[in-house]
Parts: sequence; C-alpha cells; structure tokens
Amino acid sequence: MRFWVESRTTIIDETSGESRTFYQCGSCKSEHTFAKQDLFAADNYDFLPILGDGDWLIFRRLCRISDRYRDVQPVDKLWGAPILKLRELSGTRLLKDWETIRDTTAAAVPIVAQTELQNAETGLRAVIEYPVKTMNISLEHELYQVDTGPVAYPDLTQRFERPIEALSLAFVAFNAPDFADFVIEQPVKISEEAADDCRTYHYTKPFSMPATNRLIAPAAAD
Repeated sequence: MRFWVESRTTIIDETSGESRTFYQCGSCKSEHTFAKQDLFAADNYDFLPILGDGDWLIFRRLCRISDRYRDVQPVDKLWGAPILKLRELSGTRLLKDWETIRDTTAAAVPIVAQTELQNAETGLRAVIEYPVKTMNISLEHELYQVDTGPVAYPDLTQRFERPIEALSLAFVAFNAPDFADFVIEQPVKISEEAADDCRTYHYTKPFSMPATNRLIAPAAAD
C-alpha cells in the first residue's frame, strides 16, 4: 500500500526535549481491494490515515456519526512495517515579504508552509508543515492569504497517553506571520432545527491562535 503525505506535524516536549513526528496521508474511499467488480463499498466513507510514534490513527468518515470515526492501531497490526520514502529539497528559500510571496505564487512555484504553535502551560510545541494548495493574492491591498488542508492539527492543551491521540483533521488559514485560524472536523447538527442526534461530520467552529507562520519555496535556480 502506498500513501501520499499531505502534512507533517512534529510535537516537541520542551521539558524533555523529545519530539514525535506524524505523517498525515491523503484520503481515499472505502473499497473492496482487488475485487473483480463493484470496487467501491456501497456504504461508502472517506478513509484517511496518520502515521507516527508506532501507531496509525485512522479516520473513517461516514455520512452519519459512527464509533469508527477515529481508530488507533499499532503499526504491526496493519499493512506491515511502514517504509518512509520522503524526498528532501536540495535547497530552500524563505519567502520573507509580500513581493516575494506574490511573485512566487504568480510563477506557479510550489510553496510549503510551516505553522508553529506553543502552549506554555503544558510545555508542548508543534510545527505543522504542509503544501499551500490554495493561495489568495490581492494586488490592490498587497495582501496574501493561505487557506489549505486538511492538516494534522495537534491539541497542545493536554498530554495524551498516546501522543497520536492529540491529532485532529483541520484546515488552516493565515495572512500574517503571527497568527493562524483553524477549523476542525467534528460532529455537527445538520440544521438548527434538527434533533441533537441528527448529526454528521463537518469542518466547523473556527478559532484563532497565536502562531509563527513561514512560507518556503525551492531555492531559485542559478
């Protein structure tokens, strides 16, 4: 099985200096693998795994609320030992100002963002790294705005027994280097008039956090 990496989240324990890295993979649909026909499952759902610290966190998003939405399993119980085949750029450059961000976007050069979060009370810090799949540019106001996802958002307000449990699926937006807005996938009622048990999964309840945002591109060719 081959998975595309959509984001990478590193959680750092500032007290011990230990860090753990998690790889959020691309999503697919539930399927009957290698069947002769009817490849997609009839009661279909989105399937998205996150790998790290010896565990898989698997999201199975049906159209209705399900106790299968989050499932943590040791790596030795699923698909065999993972083999990471990551590609590192030979050189990068930090996009430090509006003009550079504008020109790099216009040139269709790939851009990766880093969003760094910190919680002083728990002593935890995290760096989320992800490709910028959507970039808004305002030439009139000389502004940019990243809006992309999903990414593996870390809850730093508490220390989880299994660190992978801290992660949720979220979209992130920012237009400045010092804050980021998030919207997390979670159960929500399908309408204001609906009963409490008439719910589905949706990205909702946006919130803002202090953050350090960086935009990075491949080093310019000579």
